[in-house]
Amino acid sequence: MNLVEPIKDIKDIRKLESYFKKTSIRNRLIFIFGINTGLRISDILALNVEDVKNKDYVKIREKKTKKIKTFPLNNKLKSLIKEYLPIREKYSYAISNDSPLFIGKKHKRLNRSSVYRFLNHACNELNISANIGTHTLRKSFGYHHYKQFRDIALLQKILNHSNPSTTLRYIGIYQDEIDFSYNNFIL
Repeated sequence: MNLVEPIKDIKDIRKLESYFKKTSIRNRLIFIFGINTGLRISDILALNVEDVKNKDYVKIREKKTKKIKTFPLNNKLKSLIKEYLPIREKYSYAISNDSPLFIGKKHKRLNRSSVYRFLNHACNELNISANIGTHTLRKSFGYHHYKQFRDIALLQKILNHSNPSTTLRYIGIYQDEIDFSYNNFIL
């Protein structure tokens, strides 16, 4: 089994966002949601319209941990949600507040295998070679959050990990540090 990796190159993230902007607003919103919140794909796909419509904060119960998680939506997400909801309404038979935010072709809640397929298809189209899976979004959030803020304790709390070493290993920082030390150590 291949270990799923974060997308470490910010250029690849921008290429994927651009690709989804041209191909699917739904897939773009799922992608942006994942890399901007660090939610597990099961929690993203469990969102209903009422969870995000006209909201500044989202409050969910995480499927895996059963813990309540509250977090703000950044301006990019709020703007994309506002753009997505009228399109989502147009392609659904009916939309109500308790309707799933993300639906598939049969107007049922989208599943993780569909997300896996569209992520892998996009990465193949763009020649992005990381080991991609649905968890790539969460790991990418963690990796870039750590690179920007360098606060492992905060990231550990956001990702709901039990200790900092788990978080560092999860986002692939240990291997980066080992590679850096080998590449820059010369006697």
